[in-house]
Amino acid sequence: MKKTYKVAGHKFAISMPDDFKAWNEMWNYEPFLVEDTDNCIFEANMLDRLSDTSSKQVVVLGTPKPGFPFYNLYKLNDDWMIEVALYESRSSQVVIFCDKGFSKARFYVAGDSRFSVNTVLMLMFAFASACKDTLLIHASVTMHAGKGFLFLGKSGTGKSTHSQLWINNIEGCELLNDDNPALRVESDGTVRVYGTPWSGKTLCYRNLDVPVGAIVDLHQAKQNMITRLSLPKAYAVLYVSISGHRFITEMANGLHAANAKIVSTVPCYSLDCLPNAEAAWLCYKTIAQ
Repeated sequence: MKKTYKVAGHKFAISMPDDFKAWNEMWNYEPFLVEDTDNCIFEANMLDRLSDTSSKQVVVLGTPKPGFPFYNLYKLNDDWMIEVALYESRSSQVVIFCDKGFSKARFYVAGDSRFSVNTVLMLMFAFASACKDTLLIHASVTMHAGKGFLFLGKSGTGKSTHSQLWINNIEGCELLNDDNPALRVESDGTVRVYGTPWSGKTLCYRNLDVPVGAIVDLHQAKQNMITRLSLPKAYAVLYVSISGHRFITEMANGLHAANAKIVSTVPCYSLDCLPNAEAAWLCYKTIAQ
């Protein structure tokens, strides 16, 4: 069976056996399902067995924070190879083989089917769209008055908490995505934020998009204070939140170009904050009014 999805204006397809159980676990993709199969940025096909990979050459071995998956990148002949494991002590859950342009992927599921398929599609989307003025980023996005406001920050900073404070205290706010929205620079130079099938632990998979109102980098603090970031600081703040491999030159160039366009167009701020309503109101009055 083959299905095609469209996220942030980009179509992609996945093929797996009709009876593979992951089809019943992909409800987060249903809002993005399309019938048109032309011009996909990538296609992913499931393998029934794993071929010999003994000749792989290390590009980079992932070193994530505790509790996060491990992503190891290799070169295998003329292809890229990615191994993903849930934890350092565990074996790979999924192995992905893809061409240099990340337009064709083959993957072997060795562990949890839902985790594996989500990983394949999210990674391939981030990689294949990197040179198409599109960034998949770690952020929580709240919509208000037809615009999207992105909250960035290190894990545990309170991105989801701050979004919820807006929703609970400021009339007319809605959550668009709570972990992995997509930013895209449109052909007219405007920047829009898109919902995606990937939203972390929050079940928020909305096929919606709105213009970006502002980007805010959060920091836990003992008082609430907000400041506008300079272009270099804004670039750095957004850059560390982007999904993608900087070790691949073409991808790094694409990420850089999109990042530079976004921070040159969208106002970016730094918010020192407490997890309270006053922080949400301060932020709102500064960036949304």
